[in-house]
Amino acid sequence: MTPAATVLGLAVVFVAYTYIGYPLLLKTITLFRPARAPGSAPRSWPLVSITIPAHNEAATIAATLVRILEIDYPSERRQILVVSDASTDGTDDIVRGFADRGVELLRVPVRRGKTAAENAALPLLRGEIVVNTDASIHIPADALRPLIAAFADPSVGVASGHDVSVTRLGDSNNQGESGYVGYEMWLRQQETRVAGIVGASGCFYAIRADLHRTPVPDGLSRDFAAALVARENGYRAVSVPAAICFVPRTASLHSEFRRKVRTMARGMQTLLYKRHLLNPARFGLFAWMLLSHKVCRWLAPWAAVLALGALSVLSLSVPWARWMLGGAVLLLAAAAAGWAWPVGPGGAPRVFTVPAYLVSGNVAALRALIGAMRGQRHATWEPTRRQAESA
Repeated sequence: MTPAATVLGLAVVFVAYTYIGYPLLLKTITLFRPARAPGSAPRSWPLVSITIPAHNEAATIAATLVRILEIDYPSERRQILVVSDASTDGTDDIVRGFADRGVELLRVPVRRGKTAAENAALPLLRGEIVVNTDASIHIPADALRPLIAAFADPSVGVASGHDVSVTRLGDSNNQGESGYVGYEMWLRQQETRVAGIVGASGCFYAIRADLHRTPVPDGLSRDFAAALVARENGYRAVSVPAAICFVPRTASLHSEFRRKVRTMARGMQTLLYKRHLLNPARFGLFAWMLLSHKVCRWLAPWAAVLALGALSVLSLSVPWARWMLGGAVLLLAAAAAGWAWPVGPGGAPRVFTVPAYLVSGNVAALRALIGAMRGQRHATWEPTRRQAESA
């Protein structure tokens, strides 16, 4: 076997393991592990603190607060705190308008990013459980109770909501996002049954207050760190399918690309900070899951680049390599068309949007890793502007 064929084979095996092999191995392990019953309603619901970090969310914050106030949870057992990261668009005034309904506001005078805002809120939190959510998502009225009920299991330290990607009726922009979110949620269900998820949904998750007070540097990702902190302290992080969270798709593939670069760069820096959790001698299956779900995902695009290079070399002398290279070129051309397609009603056809989403996500991982290696920081948070969901 030639060196180019060896490189191609190893790269293909690595990518296949990352996206197919790892999920299948998880599913195989679950066959030998009985599913745990979902948490039952406690006799007395614990006091929860619902925190909503916000930066210039005047367009959405009022509707978000109305929905949160309508959540089916005892009003005397909840605290609602909006943390304004130096908003300048009237967000603070809108939030103050809800003061008579129990909504509290903490304004951070100097913008320092989402994690810094969450850290600033720590002294004000009164709940036994802290629920973290975003200003742009939709939590159904019946979603909070199952999330909190998960903590009836004393082994649970973090409970993560179940994201559902939604969009305006008839809008096909950024279609690949919905499929990816569905795949990710299925994967988290398998991880929950094995050793716990390796990262919580930043849109909607809950954590025991004592774990939430664990220091997390401002430049890191607190939602990713939450699952890692839980495991460090002997707890599990779980996904709760009944705790639905409707997440509007990002308005365009370009904004989703920028979001992914920020998210992955912060995730890489967070894992570097918690790298001892990759030690299988100490953390067993969780270390393997963390390596497979996160590190392999971040490295898979580099394997794809190597595979393309190997195919280019092999195509000079091997017919099947020319066919494979031609298929790869067609995929990249479709992705480029989807990327360049103007944003508007209806959006691009799926034959372009799905390849564009897949390729742009992998390019984002390449860019994020390069930036992380150069020491670039993404502490300052730019909230993702999302579309309104369909009715």
